[in-house]
Amino acid sequence: MATEDVDPRFADLDAWSLSSAMEAMWEGQLAAVAAIGHALPAITAATEAARAALGERGRIVYVGAGTSARVAVQDGAELTPTFAWPKARVHFVVAGGDSAFVTSIEGAEDDVEDAIAQINAAQLTQQDVVIAVAASGTTPFTVAALQQAGSFGAVTIGVANNPGTALLASAKFPILIETGRELIAGSTRMKAGTAQKVVLNLISSGIMLRLGRVYRGMMVNMQPTNAKLKRRAEAMVAQIAQCNPSHAARSLEQAEGDVKTAVLLALGLDRADVETILKEGDGNLRRIFAELARDRDSDRDLHRERHSKEAAGRKQGGAMES
Repeated sequence: MATEDVDPRFADLDAWSLSSAMEAMWEGQLAAVAAIGHALPAITAATEAARAALGERGRIVYVGAGTSARVAVQDGAELTPTFAWPKARVHFVVAGGDSAFVTSIEGAEDDVEDAIAQINAAQLTQQDVVIAVAASGTTPFTVAALQQAGSFGAVTIGVANNPGTALLASAKFPILIETGRELIAGSTRMKAGTAQKVVLNLISSGIMLRLGRVYRGMMVNMQPTNAKLKRRAEAMVAQIAQCNPSHAARSLEQAEGDVKTAVLLALGLDRADVETILKEGDGNLRRIFAELARDRDSDRDLHRERHSKEAAGRKQGGAMES
């Protein structure tokens, strides 16, 4: 496997000047990101399938061992503070259990029985999306977990850095990121890990885009849980509703911190109507604004038609009198 091979170009990396070594490692990181470009169609297809499956109850399940698991946990842990994705809808299947989040338990990656047991305990459905990550693409724990997830009908996504591997063959949506040899052989926390993090960022952020949790580049599902986030939420409301900051702050307070609700209140909609509007529009502000614009246009057309009929009636009445 390329990720395990020694690259002869860097065999004497430890003897180089530190500045040269730093430049080489930096270039390796750039190459890792560039390698993702070829996989964008596969990443897009996986994201669309995930969005379609999740519905209102589906979960995003991350699977991994060692470095790959910790990269996956980092991505999943950010979904709630960034997009207000419910904690109950994020699940981790990690070799070695929760203790592996901060401690290396490398032997656990061979425990196939534990992988199957964790997947069975998760009680997966067809609405769940399972994202399994392994640089080698052959990690027994990760492969077994993904295969078991597939037996439940879940959407399975496999991310690996080596071609022709079991993880990719087991996934409904395989994503190959060929980052090649590492500057430090086998240290997949470097190029492979960087590429994995970017891919997971793309998938999870893409899902949230499609689910309407982003509007005009802003994370409108964010919950203002501290002073900084409250200021950010007020700024979002002011920008979207085109109102002054004080009006945005009052609207956000009335909305109990919900940015989307605050935006509609700031625009003058009644609180009683806002909940219905958000529900009917699946919380998607772009869709809601389009519908509100169509309603305004329809009302304007009806008003014009009524005005035309009244004018025609007056004209006809005047002609009869004469």
